[in-house]
Amino acid sequence: MPPKIAKFAGLGAFGACAAIAALYLLFVYGTRPAATAGLDGTQRFIAWLSVAGVILALLLVHVLLGRQLLALSRGERTGL
Repeated sequence: MPPKIAKFAGLGAFGACAAIAALYLLFVYGTRPAATAGLDGTQRFIAWLSVAGVILALLLVHVLLGRQLLALSRGERTGL
């Protein structure tokens, strides 16, 4: 892969991390307690926790791939 493309792809992976985190915050905002909310405290906690696990896994993969792509763009050996 050309270094310039690897750099942009790595930065794109970090940009995707920001978008994924923003989606999680939107989910939390949408399920926050309100007078007419359909979720009680226990259901809300379970929903936040289960979605957080998936979000953390996605963030971890994007960070690892982004770091490898940026190292590739600098000419470092990444072990791939």
